[in-house]
Amino acid sequence: MIKRQKTVSVLLAAIMMGSTLIGCSGKDDGNSAVPSASPAATGTASGEATTYPIQTDKTLTYWGALPNNLVGLKSSHADVPFYQEWQKVTGVKLNFTAPPTNQVNESFNVMLASGELPDMVEYNFFNFPGGPEKAIKDGYIMKLNDLIDKYAPNYKKFLQDNPEIDKMVKTDNGSYYSFPFIRGDASLITFQGPIIRQDWLDELGLPVPQTIEEWTATLKAFKEKKGASAPISFVAKPRVFNELNNGAFVGAFGVTRDFFLDNGVVKFGPSEPGYKDFLALFRQWYQDGLLDKNIATVDSKVLDANIATGATGATWGNAGGGIGKWQPLLQASNAKASVIGTPYPVLNKGDTPKFGQRDYSFSTGGMVAISASSKNAELAVKMLDYGYSEAGHLFFNFGTEGVSYKMENGYPKYTDLLMNNPDKLAPAQAMSLYIRGNTMGPFVQDKRYTEQYMMLQQQKDAIGVWQKTDMAKHQLPLVTPTPEESAEYAKIMTDVDTLVDEMTLKIILGAEPLESFDAYVQKMKSVKLDRAVEIKKAALERYSKR
Repeated sequence: MIKRQKTVSVLLAAIMMGSTLIGCSGKDDGNSAVPSASPAATGTASGEATTYPIQTDKTLTYWGALPNNLVGLKSSHADVPFYQEWQKVTGVKLNFTAPPTNQVNESFNVMLASGELPDMVEYNFFNFPGGPEKAIKDGYIMKLNDLIDKYAPNYKKFLQDNPEIDKMVKTDNGSYYSFPFIRGDASLITFQGPIIRQDWLDELGLPVPQTIEEWTATLKAFKEKKGASAPISFVAKPRVFNELNNGAFVGAFGVTRDFFLDNGVVKFGPSEPGYKDFLALFRQWYQDGLLDKNIATVDSKVLDANIATGATGATWGNAGGGIGKWQPLLQASNAKASVIGTPYPVLNKGDTPKFGQRDYSFSTGGMVAISASSKNAELAVKMLDYGYSEAGHLFFNFGTEGVSYKMENGYPKYTDLLMNNPDKLAPAQAMSLYIRGNTMGPFVQDKRYTEQYMMLQQQKDAIGVWQKTDMAKHQLPLVTPTPEESAEYAKIMTDVDTLVDEMTLKIILGAEPLESFDAYVQKMKSVKLDRAVEIKKAALERYSKR
C-alpha cells in the first residue's frame, strides 16, 4: 500500500537531493539492435503475443511531462497527434495528466504524498530517494518481472538479445521496474562537444585547435583580430561549468568534474591534482579576457545572442540544438559563416582525448513505471510492450505512414510535414507532434531518426569528431546506492557539489588564489567525500554482479 504519511516537504527535499545519484554507463558498446519481434509473433519469449489494437473498454491513467518542444504549442497530451494515434493503434484509451512546465519533481512529490497515483508514471526513478528499488519497497511502483514474463514478449526478447542493456535496466536485486528509453545504436549516444567558428579560423589562417596551447592561441586571435568580447563562453545553468562535467577542456588534465574510473579505480575529478591545473588555465583565460567575463550568469538566450553577434566564437553544445540552431542563425546575415565541432582538447598533439560526452544506451529519461495501486497492470504492460514491437518501433520513431513518413526502398523517410512544416514549425517542434523519436519514451530509438534530423553536414561531421575519445574506458556504469546508502550519499554530494561550485568560480574569477584549491579539497574530505567514493565503489561491485 502507498505510504500516505509521507509529507510533501520531506519528499521534495529528498527528491531534489536524489538527483545527484544519476551516474554514467560505460559497459555497453552502444550497438544494441532494434527489436526484431513483431506484435503477432515473438518466438523466444514465454508470454503470448498481443494482437493490436487490443479489444478493451478500459481507460488507463498516465502521468508525465509534455515534451519541451511542445510547450507553448499544445496545452495537453490529448491535443497531440502522436498520443491520439498511440491510443488508436494500441486500442487503449488514456487519460493524461501533465505536471506544470519545469515543475516535474515538485508535481511528482505532491502526487506521491496524495497517495493517488495513475496507472502509468513517466518519471526518472533514479531521482527517487533510494532509487527504483526503494520506490518498489515503499509501495509506489510495481516490480515488473512476472508481468514482463507473461505480457511483454517484445520487450523481453529485446532484453534477451541485448544482455548488457538487460543489466542496466534492472536493480542490483534483479528487479525490473519500468519500460525504458533505449538508444539503439552507437551513433546515438554521442551528440555534444566543443564548437567553434570555422569561418573565423579560415579567415585568420588557423587550424582547428586540438591542444590546450592551440586553443589559447586561437582564442587570443578571436579577441584581438575578430573583436570577440567573450571569445569562449558556456551556459551557467543549472551549474556553472556544468557542461564540462563530461571532460571538455578539464579532461585534458586527466579528470572530469564528476566521478570516473582510472584503471578501474573510482575517483572524483574535482579533488584530483588535474583539476587544479584546469582551474589555473581558466583563471588565466579569464584574466586575459578570453573567457566570458559574465560566465557566472550566462543562460542559453545570452549565449545565442553572443554567438549571433560575434561576441563569442567558441562554446560547447549539441549537434542538434547547438550547431543546428546557430548555423542558420549566423548564415542569415553572413553566407560564409559556419560553426563546426572540434575534437576534445588534449595537452599533446596526436593524443586521443581521455574523456568526452557519451550517454548510455539506457537513458534514464522517458522511462514509464506502473504504480503499485494500479488495477490495470496487465493492460498497461501490454500497451507499453507495443513500443518494443516491430510496428511500435516504427510508430514511436517515425509516426504514421503516409502522414509523418513514407517508406522509400525500405527506409522510413520523414515527410515535409516534419522537415518543412507548412505552419513554419521548426523540425524539432513538428517532430514532437507526430513522433517521440526526437525525445524519450518507452521504446528503442532508431539511428535513422538522427540521420534525417541532423540535416547539416556540420552536424554529422561533429558527431564523428566527438566520438573519438576513450570515454568508454573511464565511465562508471549506471550504478546506484542502496536505499540505505541513498540519503547519506545525497547529503554528502549536496555539500561536495556546493564546495566544487564555490571553489571553481572563486578561483577562476580571481576572488581566491589558486593555492586555495588544497584547502577546498580538505573541506570536501571533511564533509565525507571519501565516504561517497566508498559508496560508489560498493555500487560498482554490486553492478558487476548483476
